[in-house]
Amino acid sequence: MKESEILESFCSTGALLTGHFQLRSGLHSDHYFQAALVLQHTLIAARLCAAMAEPWKEMGIETVISPAVGGIIVGQEVGRALGIRAVFAEKDDDSNLVLRRGFTFKPGEKVLVAEDVVTKGGRVQQTIDLVRAHGAVPVGVTVMVDRSLEPVDFGIPFKSLLKLDLQTFDPAECPLCKKGLPIDHPGSK
Repeated sequence: MKESEILESFCSTGALLTGHFQLRSGLHSDHYFQAALVLQHTLIAARLCAAMAEPWKEMGIETVISPAVGGIIVGQEVGRALGIRAVFAEKDDDSNLVLRRGFTFKPGEKVLVAEDVVTKGGRVQQTIDLVRAHGAVPVGVTVMVDRSLEPVDFGIPFKSLLKLDLQTFDPAECPLCKKGLPIDHPGSK
């Protein structure tokens, strides 16, 4: 897919928002990508996720894993495009990711991590660590949107459908806070 087509999908579905937002990372921003707003449109979601899956088709991947909740649809659609199973990790009471619902990996199983958005990469790294802790091999990371300001290095191949260079602010230095603008917490919490 061309970048212009991807951006049009985000804009036409209202997924790219403008305002004052607190991101899951704790940073603030004047833009927010709400993946759920584009993913609710099943045909658009299927097309975007198929494009995310394309570079991984010849990698021998056996399973896609995504962190809940935001990554579940992405993981499901990437798995469908690759013709493989898709599982998801959930938070426990301490906000650590765990496998539940009978999901397991066999030793050495090749796993692709799929997520909707990366800002700092913390949840993706937790997913990679979970895969390794269960004896499987994370072979790569695919995300719909990379909005990181600094390059994220997971130690394995990392590909995004789109790189959005959206400014973020430390809360103590946020110009939107200094203007007294109300803050929105649009994440899945």
